[in-house]
Amino acid sequence: MAPSPDSSAPNTPRPAVLVTGGATRIGAAIVQRFAAAGWHVVIHYRSSAGPADALAATLPSAETIGFDLCDDAASVAAVTGLAARLPGWCCLINSAAVFDYDDAAALDPATYREAMQVNALAPARIAQAFIAHSRSAGVRSVIQITDMKIANTNPDFFSYTMAKHALSATIGMLAKAHGAGDVRIYGLAPGAVLASHDQSEDETEISHRLNLLGRKTGADEIAETALFLASGALASGQTIFVDSGQHLLDQPRDVIWLARGQV
Repeated sequence: MAPSPDSSAPNTPRPAVLVTGGATRIGAAIVQRFAAAGWHVVIHYRSSAGPADALAATLPSAETIGFDLCDDAASVAAVTGLAARLPGWCCLINSAAVFDYDDAAALDPATYREAMQVNALAPARIAQAFIAHSRSAGVRSVIQITDMKIANTNPDFFSYTMAKHALSATIGMLAKAHGAGDVRIYGLAPGAVLASHDQSEDETEISHRLNLLGRKTGADEIAETALFLASGALASGQTIFVDSGQHLLDQPRDVIWLARGQV
């Protein structure tokens, strides 16, 4: 199991987690949940230094770190440096992503290249650096935030979806590469949770209920699942869908457009 704070031993270091894209949206919800559970949280940002600092200031044990996931060398160097000075770092959560539009009829090469870099290549390299350099005793967990689109595809957000499929493929490969040790590799696949792009409030309310349970999945549910996975209680290589059953449907388009047909 991952280490947990011991209130009876004040000198016991907190377990530490790095959340990429942790300053906003789902990443911020994950940061808040781990902080509430007594973890030291490292909030990664690219251009959201203000929100990252503001969030860190509200938490009992937090710091921020800025680097661009499009810069391979800087990303790996930041992770290596973090491992050297945080002996309690035992969990990495790759939450940062780009979500720009293209479709199956017209892939945009620039959108594709950025999506593959930020959503697939960078998380893979960061995970490899974390596994190679983190020094925490006991279980160390990598959690790749994928998407329910890995099971329920549609023609929208073509490059984004390809990149998330690539990220999903790293889970099993990394798990098999480290199957004999103390490393756990997990996937966490959310469905529609937060408003996207230019969605109106009415569209968001409808789109987030287009799942088997007809309910809205909360960012807090994603965060709670991430905290559970960080314990290392599941066998490595598994993915949990937190989407109220959306991945079990066969939706012809992204829910943004399905909702617009009902407003």
